[in-house]
Amino acid sequence: MTHNNVPPPRNIVFDLGGVLIDWNPRHHYRRLFDGDEPAMETFLSTVCTQAWNEKQDAGRSIAAAEAELIARHPDKADLIRAYYGGFDRMMRGAIEDSVAILEELHRRGTPLYALTNWSAETFPRARRRFDFLARFRGIVVSGELGVMKPDPRIFAHLLATHGLDAADCVFIDDSPRNVAAALDVGFRALHFKSPQALRADLAALGLL
Repeated sequence: MTHNNVPPPRNIVFDLGGVLIDWNPRHHYRRLFDGDEPAMETFLSTVCTQAWNEKQDAGRSIAAAEAELIARHPDKADLIRAYYGGFDRMMRGAIEDSVAILEELHRRGTPLYALTNWSAETFPRARRRFDFLARFRGIVVSGELGVMKPDPRIFAHLLATHGLDAADCVFIDDSPRNVAAALDVGFRALHFKSPQALRADLAALGLL
């Protein structure tokens, strides 16, 4: 029991990028721009933007995404194709202290799930690379579903597919808007800021 006599949630739902996996396009483009940070930031804020990438997370194909952007920026065609061509280099590695928490929860027998905004075409690369993904009883990938966080439908899909009750789940994400969406549909939710803070938050819930 927690300090206020409310039973702890039984299930934990993790976001992946920014919580367990250090993903950032800058890990890749910093080399392509030879360390020219202003030029790289201009490219990522005006050409291969977060909003553009999110459409792939929501189900658009990479081929369609590249064609649409190259038509608007033909002089940047090689850099645009490099986004998904070099996707593996954007995943610098696991956030090891977060993975250590995941492994501890797994040893305790805690049911673990993942809910991620990720392109269906690139997620298999993460599956091959990160063994800890096998710890999850289920992974919902937005690009496979065609719906992404913070849309409440993706949370409903996770619950329905795995027979879960939102009130019996704690959701962890580095995006405040996704945390707010989880709270709105009845999850207990934690805004991930660091592995150390996450460990303290889970301990306060009686999960560690």
